[in-house]
Amino acid sequence: MTVVFLGKLADLAGAPSLALAAPLDWAGLKAALPGPLAEAADDPRNRVALNGALLADKGALRAGEGDEIALLPPVSGG
Repeated sequence: MTVVFLGKLADLAGAPSLALAAPLDWAGLKAALPGPLAEAADDPRNRVALNGALLADKGALRAGEGDEIALLPPVSGG
């Protein structure tokens, strides 16, 4: 499976994406990420998408082989 990082999360990850072994739930994903990135991803302002669909609750994440998880920080700008 592929985890895609956007915005400041990509900066923390040092790459735009990361390949991880499936299956993963939210707790498993956080455990697989390096400390500062896992802490940032857990911020309630960040959203999670599974295969392009935003999840209302990160805890509902259930990803399998071939899935794509995207971690999206809040958008800012002017």
